[in-house]
Amino acid sequence: MTEVWGSSETGEEETRHHTPGTPCWTSLLVHDLEATKEFYGALFGWTYYSPGPRQLGPYVRATLDGHNVAGIGELPPDRQLPNAWTTYLASDDADVCAEWIRCSGGTVGVGPLAAEGAGRLVLATDPAGAPFGVWQGQRLLGPRPTGTPGAEGTPVWHELVTHDAAAVLKFYRALFGYETKAAGAVDSDAFTLHVDGRPVASIRGAGPSLRHPHWMTYFEVVDVDATARRVAELGGRVVSAPQDTPAGRVATVADPEGAAFTLQRTGR
Repeated sequence: MTEVWGSSETGEEETRHHTPGTPCWTSLLVHDLEATKEFYGALFGWTYYSPGPRQLGPYVRATLDGHNVAGIGELPPDRQLPNAWTTYLASDDADVCAEWIRCSGGTVGVGPLAAEGAGRLVLATDPAGAPFGVWQGQRLLGPRPTGTPGAEGTPVWHELVTHDAAAVLKFYRALFGYETKAAGAVDSDAFTLHVDGRPVASIRGAGPSLRHPHWMTYFEVVDVDATARRVAELGGRVVSAPQDTPAGRVATVADPEGAAFTLQRTGR
């Protein structure tokens, strides 16, 4: 279900390398794979193909114009896990990352696991309980580096929403060597993570009332308001109404199974 190997729909391998710590993939586990495919296909225009061996369960890759965009896997009927998009962070050594996570207050749930010779993956949670993935390999990376404007339906940003950003920041900075900068107001609990001088992700503290710390995937859209309405028409819901931010217009929504994601129209 967390398979991340292989080549593009056209048969050409995608081999861009990401610097460790850079978000390089996003994946979703669901209870009804066919219904979820229909939802995102109607919302973003995604098409799908099955990537090969299915020993971990049914899994498809979503594509736009022949480029891999995201992965969707189906949970076994007896697994009742909450639905959420999972951000994968690039690594040069998934095994070292897994050991470091275990020794630093995190939990490794899956892996390190070989992915059909294309690389290795780890599924873990940080000390605050937010799930994330680690991916070592050069295949099946997103269609463009995170943080740059892209086609509608492509991931353009990843944000960790947690109880105390300053506390969990230490974990990720030690794991991937991020450079960090305070974000927002002077007294806000928010930080931007930089790799090689480039912003790649952010961490925002939401206080102790937050139920489940999580990584949020932002998808580019042309019209945030219209797409949010379309989410509701397709059986999802609007979690946070469209609003303007320094990064562009955004709205947080959820698909019919409850997996939240953010729509963003980046400033251009």
